Amino acid sequence: MSATAYETLLVEERDDRVIVTLHRPEARNAISGRMIAELHEVCALLERDPKLLLLTGHGRVFAGGADIAELLRRGRDEALQGINSRLFERVRRLPMPTLAAVDGWALGGGAELSYACDLRIAGPDAVFGNPEPGLGILAAAGACWRLPELVGESVAKQVLLAGRTLDAPAALAAGLVIEVVPADELLDAAHALLDRMARSSATALRLTKLVVDSPGAHPVADDLAQAVLFEGQDKKDRMTRFLEKRSRA
Repeated sequence: MSATAYETLLVEERDDRVIVTLHRPEARNAISGRMIAELHEVCALLERDPKLLLLTGHGRVFAGGADIAELLRRGRDEALQGINSRLFERVRRLPMPTLAAVDGWALGGGAELSYACDLRIAGPDAVFGNPEPGLGILAAAGACWRLPELVGESVAKQVLLAGRTLDAPAALAAGLVIEVVPADELLDAAHALLDRMARSSATALRLTKLVVDSPGAHPVADDLAQAVLFEGQDKKDRMTRFLEKRSRA
C-alpha cells in the first residue's frame, strides 16, 4: 500500500506491522470524515491480513481533536450513526495488538483514538484531554467508558468533567501509557516494543487479546483459546527450543 493512496494518512506496510501516521499538518492532524474513511480502509487491511499496528501523528502532534467545522454541521442523525465511535471500536477489535505513539496534543477524538489502542507510549510533551463539554457536547467516541477502565473512575472524571489534562508524567502515573521517552526516541521505542511482541507467537497474541477483551467469558474462553494453542505446531516448536536451551545451560 502506497502512502500516496491516502489524503490524510501516511501508511507503511512491513512484514509484521503497519505504521500509520495521521497527516493533516494544516489542522494539527484533526480527525476529519475523510480521515475516518481512510482509517476504516486500514482496518479492513488489518482484518484481512492481521499485523501489529503502530499509530502516530505527524509533526510532534498526535491529533488535536476532531474537525470542529465538521462537528458543527453534524446533527442528531449523524450522532446516531456513531461516525467516530464505530471506527474507534473497530480499531479496538483489530486482531493483533495496537500501539499509539503519542507526542504533543491528543485531545478530544485524538485522545479517544489513542484510548482505543491496546497500548500507548508517550513523548515528554504528550498531553491527553477531553474538552468536549466546553463545546457543548460529550466525549461520545469511547472516552466515557474506556477512560475509566484505563485509569480508574476518579481520574477519568477529572478529565471528562473537570477538564483536567494529563501530561506525560501524569499519564504514566495513571497507567495510561507504558513509558515516557525522549521525543527523538519515541518511534524507536515504539518499534522496540512491537519487536518484542513480534517475537511472540502471533496466534497466542491474537487469542490472548481476544480473551482479555471478552469480559464475562472466563474461564471457558481461557480453556478454548488454550486448547487451540496446545494443538499448534508453534507451541511445540517454542517449548522444545526452550527445553533444549535449558538442558544446555
